[in-house]
Amino acid sequence: MHSRNRQGGFTLIESLVTVVILAFGLVGLVTMQAKIQVAQTESYQRAQAILLLQDMSNRISANRVAAAQYVVSAPLGTGDSQPASCAGLTGVQLDLCEWSQELKGAGEKQSANSVGAMIGARGCVDQVSSSPPIYRVTVAWQGLSNLKAPNVACGQNLYGSDAMRRAIYGLVTVPNLKS
Repeated sequence: MHSRNRQGGFTLIESLVTVVILAFGLVGLVTMQAKIQVAQTESYQRAQAILLLQDMSNRISANRVAAAQYVVSAPLGTGDSQPASCAGLTGVQLDLCEWSQELKGAGEKQSANSVGAMIGARGCVDQVSSSPPIYRVTVAWQGLSNLKAPNVACGQNLYGSDAMRRAIYGLVTVPNLKS
């Protein structure tokens, strides 16, 4: 009878070890799920940024005669001074206002809030060459974790740590068709 009690105790220890191993496994799964969620959100934000970058690049290309007027001194989007409504604007001013609204997420609403863009999205347009005219269109936003800071200035020092800032850019070359 004495050996039977020992065997029961040994089963209890096996059960406790199994529970501890399962607990570590579950903690690992929860951690992995959280990392997947962050990666998915970062991926979504990057896809949104690419669409917004292409939008402004296309606007500049379509209005190449006035391309220099698209250059902005301060980032558009979050925290800018663009009007809440673009009604009554035309040409370049309309394009800049609409792009600002898109950067602020106006493409998708939840209740009365704009939620269709990245966190703290901002856009910049600057000229990098004059002959031929080349413009850099940049979209910057706040990431969810620290990475290496981007090498473009758009949105710099506006997201706390610069390692939280994400930025993509594209170049638009305006051809001289006068010959």
